[in-house]
Amino acid sequence: MLTGRLAVSRLPGRADVPSWAWGPGLVSVTRRGDELSVVCAEGRVPPQTKAERGFRALEVVGPIPFEVVGVLRALTVPLGEAGISLFAIATYDTDLVLVRESELTQAVEALRGAGHVVEGA
Repeated sequence: MLTGRLAVSRLPGRADVPSWAWGPGLVSVTRRGDELSVVCAEGRVPPQTKAERGFRALEVVGPIPFEVVGVLRALTVPLGEAGISLFAIATYDTDLVLVRESELTQAVEALRGAGHVVEGA
């Protein structure tokens, strides 16, 4: 589990990546058509920015070879069965699942119940 609270922000698709996005910790920037999504430390996101706040990140220990299938499914099924919404991010080496901090304990319990080892919780 990564430390700190994260926010998922939505900006216009043609916007430049804002300077506040960059800094320590997890940063993910994705552009698609008419939106630019930025995931970063919650404290760096200006109050007026459209964002969902209060996420915590659970990280799959990697690197995960591209040939491995079903990694996200193994995480999303128990979370879905527990009624927990998630936001998934993938990097070259690993996968991350963001859940609301208010549901973190329940998420960890669901994942452990499915046989996963959750460190740092």
